[in-house]
Amino acid sequence: MLTWLCVTLGVAIGSALLPLISIEVFLLGLVTSHPGMSPWALGAVIAVGQISGKMLYFLAARGSLKLPNFLHRKRDPDAEVSPRRALWLAKTARVRGWLSRLRDRCHRHPQWMIGTHAVSSLVGIPPFMATTVLAGLADMSITAFVTTGVIGRFIRFTVLAASPALFAGWMHLHHH
Repeated sequence: MLTWLCVTLGVAIGSALLPLISIEVFLLGLVTSHPGMSPWALGAVIAVGQISGKMLYFLAARGSLKLPNFLHRKRDPDAEVSPRRALWLAKTARVRGWLSRLRDRCHRHPQWMIGTHAVSSLVGIPPFMATTVLAGLADMSITAFVTTGVIGRFIRFTVLAASPALFAGWMHLHHH
């Protein structure tokens, strides 16, 4: 079981960093093929892995983590804006304005951001990646980010890990 918990931790961190990896699909496959695994242990390991991985996005959005130079686009302030760049700026002006207003609201109402992040960590709506970045942009405290994230993710993945067994038990009861 320890080997599978270590593998699960790795997949959880990987899925937090690369959204193309689905920890949900991995978890359901694991508990289906290894029904004796503890949902509690799996929920805890995944919660810790997910928040550890998301911490990079949170800290980067907060400005606490310096990103490598290749991720920074160098701009000459005196350079003329290319037509392509001008088009991009025009198309994204609305979204950038919305994000700016949202960020300001998060600064004025930190409890709103904590609640949104908590709900997102539990149900995934709004997307957890988005609320992770917003939490960083809004300067949410690391303690609040980790606490709400770990609790929500723990509940989410413990329930998901237990769901095949619960479903099998429910099916067994209704067939007798």
